[in-house]
Amino acid sequence: MPSSTSPLPPALLLLGPTASGKTASALALAQALPVEIISVDSALVYRDMDIGTAKPSSGERAACPHHLIDVVSPEERYGAARFRAEAIELMGKIVARGNIPLLAGGTMLYFKALRDGLSDLPAADPELRRALDDEAAERGWPALHAELACLDPEAAARLEPADAQRIQRALEIVRLTGRPLAESYAKKEDDALPCRLLPIALAPSDRSVLHARIAERFDAMLHGGFVDELRQLRSRYRLDPALPSMRCVGYRQAWEYLDGAISHDELRFKGIAATRQLAKRQLTWQRQFRDSWPGFVELDCLRPDLAEAVLHTALRLLHDLPPVTA
Repeated sequence: MPSSTSPLPPALLLLGPTASGKTASALALAQALPVEIISVDSALVYRDMDIGTAKPSSGERAACPHHLIDVVSPEERYGAARFRAEAIELMGKIVARGNIPLLAGGTMLYFKALRDGLSDLPAADPELRRALDDEAAERGWPALHAELACLDPEAAARLEPADAQRIQRALEIVRLTGRPLAESYAKKEDDALPCRLLPIALAPSDRSVLHARIAERFDAMLHGGFVDELRQLRSRYRLDPALPSMRCVGYRQAWEYLDGAISHDELRFKGIAATRQLAKRQLTWQRQFRDSWPGFVELDCLRPDLAEAVLHTALRLLHDLPPVTA
């Protein structure tokens, strides 16, 4: 490992919206460079959620080492704090093996947590969360949003009244700390990164083409047994629609379908629409990164030579680094 005064070793980052070609591009890098892939995806961490998350196949995962895939049960919670801690540990081990960490995925909050660190927020409190869920069942999430507006107007103004997950977390933090979210977010962790981050982002020059890819992929998931996958998950695990795993895009809509709340056509329509919204949010994050991250490189994910362009860009970024001294 380098000394404290030496330039940090590199870590490549590959980020982009869903269906932008991240998996193929990462595997192309793995054919040319000694990389180990760290998944930056809040859905791929869940075991047995394969079809609905477009999880890399066993063959793709055998092409080079993959990390942070299938690490928790769908019954468990996995968040940015755990991701950052585990990613930092993995980056150090990968560098020690003489390889290059390649962090690839589309969970932009995880990329931000990795780059900027995390706030000094309290850990999740299962008892308080159950109490909040009980209150929501009795009064509704809009009522809890109104309570948050009294306790922390600034935080409430950023949330929709039906955004159950974020309202729950905001109220949890405010009740546990007794202070507004802005004050809690002000104190950052000081865990140092073991690598210099070299970001390469994928973005479409024509969103309609990305939307077509999203629809095609969702149809392939449906034909590939996505609904049956969720049916088996519900029989194997103790799940409910409020769990983070079941809030993943696609799974929420498939849950409604299995409950008889929507038709198969509505499942397809709502699933594709939700995935498009996810891609829109991911691209918004990327624009913010582009404006605030020196050295941020963005490539058109629709170009026919995407894999070659990603490799060329990665080689250029790595070549521009000063050498690491012991």
